[in-house]
Amino acid sequence: MTHDTKHPFKFLLITGGTVCVALGIIGMFLPVLPTTPFLLLAAACYARSSRQFYDWLLNNRWCGRYIRDYRSGRGIPLRQKVITIALLWTTIGYAAWFATDLWWVKCLLLLIAAGVTAHLIRIRTALKDEPDSWPDRVT
Repeated sequence: MTHDTKHPFKFLLITGGTVCVALGIIGMFLPVLPTTPFLLLAAACYARSSRQFYDWLLNNRWCGRYIRDYRSGRGIPLRQKVITIALLWTTIGYAAWFATDLWWVKCLLLLIAAGVTAHLIRIRTALKDEPDSWPDRVT
């Protein structure tokens, strides 16, 4: 009987990747929670542990192309940037003005929104007519 010393590490990477995917999905609906870092971390975990999970993530219809474009430096489509920033300011604005009376919490929320907005603006905007550097599916 052989003992695979990589098995526990592989299991931890798959588990960590799956947790990151879940947090990334939650982040799609909660603008305060970042989506991209979690999905990129999930891709890194899966790439080092499971080709099957890695391929699934990069071929996922909701986030696969987004991850591929971001990692390749192609950027984020303008429509996605606008929607993300609008949702970010809507939810954080509501929380800052109506959900708390603490001035320092309001300031913190607005600083977070400003930081995320600045980050999104600095990311390259993918052009619609720019050729895709990746195939629709990765195998």
